[in-house]
Amino acid sequence: MTPKKTSLKLTALFAATLLAFSAQAKIITDVDGNKIDIPDRVERVADLWHANNQIVLLLGCTDKLVATTTAIAANPWFAEVYPNIKNVPVLTNGETIQVEELLSQKPEAVLLSKKSMLTEVNQAGLKGVRVSFQDFDGLKKTVRITAEVLGDKAPAVAESYIKELEDNIQFVESRIKDVKEAQRPTVLHITKGTDLLMIDGGKSMIGEWIKMAGGKSVLPDEANMVTVTMESIVEANPDVIIIGSSGNKTQAAIEKIKSDPSWQSISAVKNNRVYANPTGTFPWDRYSAEEALQILWAAQLFHPEKFQDVDMVEKTQAFYKKYYGYALSKENTEQILKGLSPLK
Repeated sequence: MTPKKTSLKLTALFAATLLAFSAQAKIITDVDGNKIDIPDRVERVADLWHANNQIVLLLGCTDKLVATTTAIAANPWFAEVYPNIKNVPVLTNGETIQVEELLSQKPEAVLLSKKSMLTEVNQAGLKGVRVSFQDFDGLKKTVRITAEVLGDKAPAVAESYIKELEDNIQFVESRIKDVKEAQRPTVLHITKGTDLLMIDGGKSMIGEWIKMAGGKSVLPDEANMVTVTMESIVEANPDVIIIGSSGNKTQAAIEKIKSDPSWQSISAVKNNRVYANPTGTFPWDRYSAEEALQILWAAQLFHPEKFQDVDMVEKTQAFYKKYYGYALSKENTEQILKGLSPLK
């Protein structure tokens, strides 16, 4: 065989190999820009980040989950919408991984947020894809990466969701564009009802939606989940207090704030503007696909006169039907809006 014919044969063989490879694999770029090759059609996914399990649910691919987390296994709304979650192995508490059990599940891709977990997963010979976000742009990016991993109809659902999120943000912005700075309420967001001195300040995703919805973070220079003093809260004197998702403990926290003498001088307490943040298949206020609803809820809370026509019960029911295929009753929708568990 002549060198020319040999060269052509090798070129053809190389092309055929590339074609076969491309039919079997795809390259995913994670949030850090890392390239990961995974099967073109993924059927088995481990999701080791609490929040991202909700994105898998949103994208209609929970049937591909072969590993989940303690927080998702304990979330009553996730189980309400997707009862089979109780049969998915719980292999992380968000800090450590049960690696042997994870290997036994044979995931074709492992979604996670912690870099230490990524190292551990990769060392075990699995395909780790890091997803994480601290703002709305990051949320959209993570939704798209997750959809690309899952394949099938997920990318189309992702784009539909992102458009709805952006439309809701633009709708709110159009309604509050004439609101003067002095008319924007100052807002204290307490991370959870079990610790009233842990707050989420302006330098966080919470601070971003407070601003988008026409409010002002009362502690603008603080970040996410920061412990502050009671004196600093009293001095800040917020117009509105929102308590992050703590299940049924949130209502007890509201009553404590209303009755505790140390809170009585605060404007939000005087004017009875202390609220529970809604919670669903994941808390609306942080790392949640339900941020698309949070922005509407917060805007109506801050400026009720400008959003009288927004029915949050209807909006929530429509969201759950569209993305989760789940028909929420009016009573259970009201539970979500109060930050409470499903009615049995």
